Parts: sequence; C-alpha cells; structure tokens
Amino acid sequence: MAINKKQKLIVVVLLVTLPLLSGCWTLVAAGAGAYGGYKMKENGYTLRNPVAKEKPAKIGQKNRQSQSR
Repeated sequence: MAINKKQKLIVVVLLVTLPLLSGCWTLVAAGAGAYGGYKMKENGYTLRNPVAKEKPAKIGQKNRQSQSR
C-alpha cells in the first residue's frame, strides 16, 4: 500500500498543526476563566471554598479587624 505525495502532505500538515491548535485552545480556556472570575468579583463573589458571595462585615468585626492591623 503506497502513500502518494498528497496523502503524505496531509498527514504532515495535520501532525504540525494539531499541537499548535492545542496551545491556542488552552489560551482560549484560560481567558474565558479569567473573564468569568473577573465578572464574579464585580458581583461580589470571592474565590473561597465553597465559592460564596461576600457579606458586609458587622460593625464590631470591622473595628476588630482595623485594630489588629
């Protein structure tokens, strides 16, 4: 079974482009995650486990935090 030049060229092109595309998809996924995190932070969510919306600190807790700094 002989491989002609056209088939060989197609295989070479696929072998070269597939690794390049995987890097691009990684960047796209990272960018989408960063944008999602930015939008969540705008809405008051924090990255804790579990992800929860920030609650306003009570006045007593706020005074204790500022005194400890």
